[in-house]
Amino acid sequence: MSSRIVAMSTVTAAPAATRPRAATIGLWVLQVLLGLMFVVGSGLPKLWGDAYAIQLFAELPGGQALRLVVGVLEIAGGIGLLVPRLAGLAAACLAAVMVGATVAQLFFLSVGFWYTPVILGVLLLVVAVVRRREIRALVGG
Repeated sequence: MSSRIVAMSTVTAAPAATRPRAATIGLWVLQVLLGLMFVVGSGLPKLWGDAYAIQLFAELPGGQALRLVVGVLEIAGGIGLLVPRLAGLAAACLAAVMVGATVAQLFFLSVGFWYTPVILGVLLLVVAVVRRREIRALVGG
């Protein structure tokens, strides 16, 4: 009988890059504030038919159906910002919604607050860039 020795190797993952504690806390504060703003301050009023939201979307192609779609996207994205694994992707998707909001403000609406979705979009892009590893992991990259 011959004995055979099989060498087993252990594969270890590279250590995950860690952020300084203050940066992690700052990122979470930003995500929570943005999440609350999108769920409570923006998405829910669109869904429950806030008079201002109805008036605003009456001026847009797509009208009230678009209001409901945007409301659902904002609530889903706001909740996604609070889930570590989803936060980066949620931020990137909400940034895309803010591009649409900026275009709507500039070209279709009579209100002059185009800079609000730009500022929100930049903040969302910060979250998306910082959480790009989580985005890659979700989309298989």
